[in-house]
Amino acid sequence: MTKASIAEMSAFVTIAERASFAKAATQLGVSRSSLSESLRALEERLGVRLLNRTTRSVALTEAGERLLTQLRPLLDNFDAALESVNAFRDSPAGHVRITVPRPAARTIIAPILSRFLRAYPAVTLEVAIDSTLTDIVRDRFDAGIRPGHRVERDMIALRVGEDSEPTVVASPDYLRRHGTPQQPSDLRSHNCTRMRFSSNAFARWVFEKRGRSIEIDVAGSLVSGDSDLALRAALDGVALARVPRHTVESHLADQTLVAVLEDWRPRSVGFYLYYPSRRQMPAAMQALVDMLKAELASRRAAPNALTGRLRARRAESPGRTGRISR
Repeated sequence: MTKASIAEMSAFVTIAERASFAKAATQLGVSRSSLSESLRALEERLGVRLLNRTTRSVALTEAGERLLTQLRPLLDNFDAALESVNAFRDSPAGHVRITVPRPAARTIIAPILSRFLRAYPAVTLEVAIDSTLTDIVRDRFDAGIRPGHRVERDMIALRVGEDSEPTVVASPDYLRRHGTPQQPSDLRSHNCTRMRFSSNAFARWVFEKRGRSIEIDVAGSLVSGDSDLALRAALDGVALARVPRHTVESHLADQTLVAVLEDWRPRSVGFYLYYPSRRQMPAAMQALVDMLKAELASRRAAPNALTGRLRARRAESPGRTGRISR
């Protein structure tokens, strides 16, 4: 039996983990026919079938299950060995693959994107937009960004963004037709946009007021993890939507949307970058983490600097009595 290549083994692991030739081909950046040929070559070398595949599904055979269990740590060690060579480069290189929800892509990744790519031209940054709580180990991501309360406990989590300040909004027309909710429990009689987790459970709407917290199981005719669709439903007068406040400021200003339950503000959470604790961080990933941390520190410092300048100006401008204005 001839030896199998790293490419063939990597192809098999990716197909097995993604349970799809199409998804595996996309992840590896190759054609489905090329991927299929690699798997066929590996099975011929080993003399066993590793995957049962139909036009609609892919499933591991018993031999495939055993091989996958053995190959996962070997490929991780192979990647780590290649990564160790990065220490001898002038700057990081490699492929960084992360999964982020759309709001985080806009507010966390977009502001540093061009600066990161210019600073590290040998790094390829792949950003997958997905609002579900992705299993980054299974799907071979280096890291993910999610709201803090949705990060698994066995992950290392690093805050990279401020509170998204979720706000419940509706169109004036919707409120005229259905009434304005006065307290969270009123939402049970309203059409609300919903999001489903990968576990199939629906996300609850969480509110806080004077230290009191309440969770509501809302119901509604739109289920989507995309905040743009939820916003569209609210603008069209179809439903109430729970969206980050910064995405609706202009609509609140021109009164095409109205914020409701303002005294019951939904719980705010920051965005966190998360990654497996047992995995050594590649240099390219570390460079991204460092830039995200620096960006967050800069954002936090900006309001403090502005406050300091305003105080200095007040101190330099005497009031009518000649005293320093407070």
